[in-house]
Amino acid sequence: MFAYLALGSNLGDREAYLRAGLYGLARQGVEIVRCASIYATEPKDVPDQPWFLNTVALGNTNLEPKLLLQACLAVEAEQNRRRDTAKGPRTLDIDIILYDSRIVRETGLTIPHPRFSSRRFVLDPLAEIAPGFIDPLSGKTIRVLLAECPDDAEVQRVGSFQDFP
Repeated sequence: MFAYLALGSNLGDREAYLRAGLYGLARQGVEIVRCASIYATEPKDVPDQPWFLNTVALGNTNLEPKLLLQACLAVEAEQNRRRDTAKGPRTLDIDIILYDSRIVRETGLTIPHPRFSSRRFVLDPLAEIAPGFIDPLSGKTIRVLLAECPDDAEVQRVGSFQDFP
């Protein structure tokens, strides 16, 4: 099975946290197949905090969605993720954006991610590595979702992960 995972960080050495997240996912049973560039992004919901670095990774895994969520949370915890303030600053955030073309509605887990199609900081890197992927809810490609995205937050490509995969 494959999953698209969004990673973000806005505390400390943000790039190092993203890299640690990718390696942590690999240790948890998620083979990183492809990784988008690194994007500097304006905070969306709580503007009075440092800018984020974001990326999206395509992972291949045998973990079912709930176990993948647990793996993501474990990697966040390894990187000292604190949940003191909702949508506040964080060392590492990992969200499951898409899992194959499955639709999952369980307590604590919704796939596709409920807000991914309205967030440029997810769509820009996702469109870089999967422009033709079809969102199972809307039936639209990622490229079209990005073109239609109402989010006007600033998103700038600032680098890449040369060694992933």
